[in-house]
Amino acid sequence: MRTANPTTPAAVDLRTVQRRTLRVLVISQILSGAGLAAGITVGALLAQQMLGSSDLSGLPSALFTGGSAAAALIVGSVSNRWGRRPGLAGGYLVGAIGGALVVLAAAVDSPALLFPALVIYGSGIATSLQARYAGADLAATDRRGTAISTVLVATTLGAVGGPLLVSTSGHLARSLGLSTLSGPFLVATIAYGLAAAVLNTWLRPDPLLTARSAVPATSPTLDRPAADDSGPNLQVNASAHDDDEPAHGHDEATQAADRQPAGDAAGITLGAAAMVLSQLIMVAIMTMTPVDMHQHGLGLGATGFVIAVHIGMMYLPSPVTGRLVDRYGPRTVILAGTTSLLAAGLLAGTASGHSTTLLAIALSLLGLGWNLGLLGGTTLVTNATELNHRARIQGRVDLAVALSGSTGGLASGMIMSTTSYSALTFGGGLLALVMLPAALRRNDVKHTG
Repeated sequence: MRTANPTTPAAVDLRTVQRRTLRVLVISQILSGAGLAAGITVGALLAQQMLGSSDLSGLPSALFTGGSAAAALIVGSVSNRWGRRPGLAGGYLVGAIGGALVVLAAAVDSPALLFPALVIYGSGIATSLQARYAGADLAATDRRGTAISTVLVATTLGAVGGPLLVSTSGHLARSLGLSTLSGPFLVATIAYGLAAAVLNTWLRPDPLLTARSAVPATSPTLDRPAADDSGPNLQVNASAHDDDEPAHGHDEATQAADRQPAGDAAGITLGAAAMVLSQLIMVAIMTMTPVDMHQHGLGLGATGFVIAVHIGMMYLPSPVTGRLVDRYGPRTVILAGTTSLLAAGLLAGTASGHSTTLLAIALSLLGLGWNLGLLGGTTLVTNATELNHRARIQGRVDLAVALSGSTGGLASGMIMSTTSYSALTFGGGLLALVMLPAALRRNDVKHTG
């Protein structure tokens, strides 16, 4: 292991870096959560208003999740080459630009501008999810679930508050002469911009570059001694991962990475499958719930409440889920997620048009199922990837996740317009059963360095 003299000013305590990294990520995720909620809450309604039809009301979800697919690949590649800080900060900045363009499109009533704006806005969504990986860069192998969950739960405050601010942000937008439904996107613009500023200013030293400098460049292991409070006081030379010169350490790592396998392919596939199916089902049902509620005469207040509960359950259980992953393994958690998604689909279809309370419960189960699938899958992928390839592969996995969300969003509107909301939700619930064979196929992938 490469270590620096602990008495030198350049020496960095990995435990200190990990704690600082998590604090900065928590702050940025609280801010970005509000931006994440905008498109989910009113995206379909805004498109319906501007197009005058519900046939393509699932298109906004498809567009911003499609945009997040491209952004996931770019953010992952940038992070792998230059570190987490430029990747995440840049992603949020692009998301802020997209939010501003959505507001402009609504102001001039231009669907031609709205659609590309939603694609750009998707960068913020992708970045919000990519941030969870940064929390695990310096975490011990048996603490990764907890570290990832810390980042995810931080998104809750903004994500839950966003839908609850629909009415307030709508009044603000109207007072500025803008469309009421553009209000949440105005909030998203500000939130993503602030998140970018926080990361660019304080995510130093970079956690991924720090992790790479803590192990030999030619190390064949998937994991490394980590910043675990119960472990030794590990230190590395700060100059090896100085944020002003990130490319130097990267060049050595890249040369070594070219001679190493990317990781355990079976583990990567299993983790990715869990995340892809969870995202597909969640987006399809979530996207059409506001439309179904609107068709049954329920107002924005009720819709905002249901979506707020849903988003809360996407993130609030994260601390418990993280501990379950660390204790029982990702595979067990993925199986629990499958059960929750199935129950959510069946209950939502039954509650349609009859009970806001039952819809809130159904969307809670939907959010919980997504949380279990995401955390279980994320931990599997992280455990199964070699360090020098990790960010790049994580970006590719999130690309697949985003594409599945885009597919779910686009297909949901067509399915609902040709059949019904109940048919959509029943089908989504049953689709969750596809995950069972994948989750049972092999044991959890765990490596010790």
